[in-house]
Amino acid sequence: MNSTVLRNNIFIAAAAFLLFVPFLGAVHLFDWDEINFAECAREILVTHDYFSVKINFQPFWEKPPVFIWMQALSMSVFGINEFAARLPNAICGIITLLVLFNIGRKLVDERFGLIWVLAYAGSLLPHFYFKSGIIDPWFNLFIFCGFYYFILFTNNKNTRLLILSALFIGLSVLTKGPVAALVFGLCLGVYWIIKRFQPVLNIKEILIYILAVATVGGLWFLMLVLTGNTSIIKEFFLYQVRLFNTQDAGHGGPFYYHWLVLLIGCFPVSVFALRSFRKSSFDTPYQKHFKLWMMILFFVVLILFSIVKTKIVHYSSLCYFPLSFMGAYVIYKLINLEMQWKKITTILLISISGILGIILLALPFVDKYKQSIISSNLIEDSFAIENLKANVHWSGFEGIIGVLLIAGVGVMLVLIKLKKSVQGIAGLFVISLVVVNLTALIIAPKIEQYSQGAAIEFYQSLRGKDCYVETYGYKSYANLFYSDKPNPINRNSLDMDWLLRGKIDKPAYFVCKNIDSEEMEKRYEELKELYRKNGFVFLVRIPKK
Repeated sequence: MNSTVLRNNIFIAAAAFLLFVPFLGAVHLFDWDEINFAECAREILVTHDYFSVKINFQPFWEKPPVFIWMQALSMSVFGINEFAARLPNAICGIITLLVLFNIGRKLVDERFGLIWVLAYAGSLLPHFYFKSGIIDPWFNLFIFCGFYYFILFTNNKNTRLLILSALFIGLSVLTKGPVAALVFGLCLGVYWIIKRFQPVLNIKEILIYILAVATVGGLWFLMLVLTGNTSIIKEFFLYQVRLFNTQDAGHGGPFYYHWLVLLIGCFPVSVFALRSFRKSSFDTPYQKHFKLWMMILFFVVLILFSIVKTKIVHYSSLCYFPLSFMGAYVIYKLINLEMQWKKITTILLISISGILGIILLALPFVDKYKQSIISSNLIEDSFAIENLKANVHWSGFEGIIGVLLIAGVGVMLVLIKLKKSVQGIAGLFVISLVVVNLTALIIAPKIEQYSQGAAIEFYQSLRGKDCYVETYGYKSYANLFYSDKPNPINRNSLDMDWLLRGKIDKPAYFVCKNIDSEEMEKRYEELKELYRKNGFVFLVRIPKK
């Protein structure tokens, strides 16, 4: 590694640290996924059981444990808090940008590597996910590394590269489940078809690959067998099947859901990526080979999760790697004058930045005029209406973030028009970087006060008290994490009916939504309402003497 490459690696690592690590704990964890995984990690520390993952101190079969182990390790060092829960993904962000730079410089040159880094880090959702506490950043990185080494293998048939690919795919299975192997298998099948059924792997190579994936990916399942938890394996696979065949409550959407998520959520790199589908005579055979694999990965993931009934934003997040590559590819061609700037690119950049900017600009005004909005009967959900009534302080200056986005994109487009493409395109991503960080730091905590702030405030008030804390009528993990629930001595407390009707030994607190409170209080007469706030109703049942 020469001095320039080393200097660039150090610069990228330092910049990524400054972008992803500060202010990780500025806002509470969000239900469901962030708090779900953080609570699993907390319970590992409480129970000292590192092999069988639990939620509410009962077996948790939805996800394998690698990311949860990372969070548990982080919490053991930095305490049980939001910063520790999100730190693993910040570290993932640093590693991801270094990986992209080094793959990019080997594929094309150092300039391309730097463009790819800026395109990934400077796009909205790809950047924001490194500030989250969800599994996907590590899962996606492991899969991408598995694909990268397999691409290298198909280019020069080195068995060591094949094993490295399999080990990374195995790690991704151990991080989120068999969907990683499914995605890889589908991509390999598409590649085989495109190559007109020419052999990609021989029997020996197939066996080596399967063995390596199974050795790493099967470690968790082996541990479950050895610890007598084979029932979790069955439930785990049944859950994976349900995700594909049924729509999770509140998480449905149309077929084109992820297409829109990627176009708008991955702004601005998504706009450039749209022009990557044309062939280029300037590419080397290996670059064409790599680009083909990125196209296959992108469309396989996008179509697969467009078919899946459950629609959640991060399901298509694996597309960020090939999408950012395709966007960087176009930017590199534009800068090197191998492509011409098109009017449609300008139109899309203006349109998407305008939509996002107007939304950001409007948020303070929504709060200012919320009484008029409520009175207009535009919102029919009484829970949402009460959420909107939350007393959240907006200075009015928050809308400047939206103005910054719109004006910044406009200025950069002027620079591009003046043939200053490098400054203009780089500026687009810098503006996006600034906007996403200001939004995470200033806007997200205010949004959280509307959505879950009152409930989390209640749970935190009960931390350290000898009581039970549960939700009723809706799914949440916040009551577990933010009340710091201890490992229950009385296993009856895991039964909701016992808490509501049985002979409880200490106070039981309940949180429900206002739409469920009337029915709840009629069915369970011993419940006493404490207060209501922002759509949540807080109740208690006191044990009889």
